Amino acid sequence: MGLLKISNATLITPYRNVRNGTLVIENGCILGIHERDVDVPNATLLDAAGQYVAPGFIDIHVHGGGGYDFMDGTEEAFLKIAELHARYGTTSLVPTTLTAEKEDLLQTLDAYERANQNNQQGATFLGIHLEGPYFAMSQRGAQDPRYIRNPDPQEYEEILTYSSSIVRWSAAPELPGAISFGRRLREKGILAAVAHTDAIYEDVLAAYENGYSLATHLYSAMSGVTRRNAFRYAGTIESAFLLDMDVEIITDGVHLPAPLLKLVYKIKGADKTALITDAMRAAGMPEGESMLGSLKNGLKVIVEDDVAKLPDRSSFAGSVATTNRLVRNMVQLADVSLLDAVRMASTTPARIMGVDSRKGSLTVGKDADIVIFDKNINIATTLVGGKIVYSK
Repeated sequence: MGLLKISNATLITPYRNVRNGTLVIENGCILGIHERDVDVPNATLLDAAGQYVAPGFIDIHVHGGGGYDFMDGTEEAFLKIAELHARYGTTSLVPTTLTAEKEDLLQTLDAYERANQNNQQGATFLGIHLEGPYFAMSQRGAQDPRYIRNPDPQEYEEILTYSSSIVRWSAAPELPGAISFGRRLREKGILAAVAHTDAIYEDVLAAYENGYSLATHLYSAMSGVTRRNAFRYAGTIESAFLLDMDVEIITDGVHLPAPLLKLVYKIKGADKTALITDAMRAAGMPEGESMLGSLKNGLKVIVEDDVAKLPDRSSFAGSVATTNRLVRNMVQLADVSLLDAVRMASTTPARIMGVDSRKGSLTVGKDADIVIFDKNINIATTLVGGKIVYSK
């Protein structure tokens, strides 16, 4: 791939912004970070025109985009979603399933394997996230109730044996068998996350002690303070704040209003908070009717007000956000510095997924997953492994 020199840039490094900086890339990796223009013989030149150059955004929870959903179970769907999100600054993502029959999950895992070998034009895949089917029915949100069930060792052992591409699994920790399930995931090196749950603090504490280290889309489909027989109990939200858990938040500006974005940032900080899109197939598409999940047996939804809703408008049915919108909202709505907003979209998710040794920051030796954007976080160029996959 040779040498690439990105000059006339404001570089967003892990700890500061470097104005009038130069980034040098060789064979897909970052070779040099300079505070001035430097001569790089035989390099291809890319003028950033004074814009920001940042580590590519890493979306660890995304279902679809561009009219496709990972639950479509096709190689085409995976590749088209990866291309769509690369247009908006995502350089790595974790394809996420929905609650479904076991056979549909296995089909999606097969499609992932095929697509991962042929993904040349979009964001890279970091492995599969199984969201469900082990959830609390009372907190199902837009998850299809037909497929919600308790953890079944016979089922999940078959799935774990079937594929080595599962890197994350979300479940409700209060369900019978959920603690043993968390321990099994930890043994396999798979990230266990609490999600779609009515758990109280004691449930979440037990889960945390047995492998669950992340709160999936904090505040969404999750218990807060409850009263049982007149006594108050801390819910999953308060537990995530109290424990040293990582959290992820949908910062589309709809799922969480500005005060809650500010509260999460104040309590958990940039190093414990990852920004996610949780985007469904309508991301990057016009508003109107769409489908959550596969075209075969998914749920019809309507996209309006920059969010997907159930047809009766009783609940959100997924986000249509892109990662540049997440960063923009943290800056404009939550009054977070651009440095920290980028950290929450790159460095922190890379650490949560265990890929921070090679991704997530502008650091010499790491993968040249780079995004160039203006002051409003409009994407100009996206590079994956030093290769331009999108240019405005």
